[in-house]
Amino acid sequence: MNVTLWVAAGLLAIVALVGGISKTFVPKEKLAEAPGGGWTEHASVGFVKTLGVLELLAAVGLILPAVLDIAPVLVPVTAVCWILLMVGAMITHLRQGDGKFIVLNLAYLALTAYVAWGRLGPEAFTG
Repeated sequence: MNVTLWVAAGLLAIVALVGGISKTFVPKEKLAEAPGGGWTEHASVGFVKTLGVLELLAAVGLILPAVLDIAPVLVPVTAVCWILLMVGAMITHLRQGDGKFIVLNLAYLALTAYVAWGRLGPEAFTG
């Protein structure tokens, strides 16, 4: 189970890193043209960039605390925060009528819930 939790956290960290980099460094107008990026048309540049920074922090928080063994409890805390972010993403895509992105966000949410559950319960980091 520990290995599957690491793999899940790693995959989620990659997703968060890619999303965070694009939202933080790609111009909002260019993001709006990408598949699933229509939601950015109704969001401020600051909001999009803030989401990007939060995703970059999530990428770090899902892996680094456990790897460095510095406050590894931040891994499940980050996972819970990522769940909240995915709920917001699903609501946003629902309003936009982007069904396939709702399903994708739901998959991320399920994977993140697994990480949160596993790291808070049966495979919690102990120090």
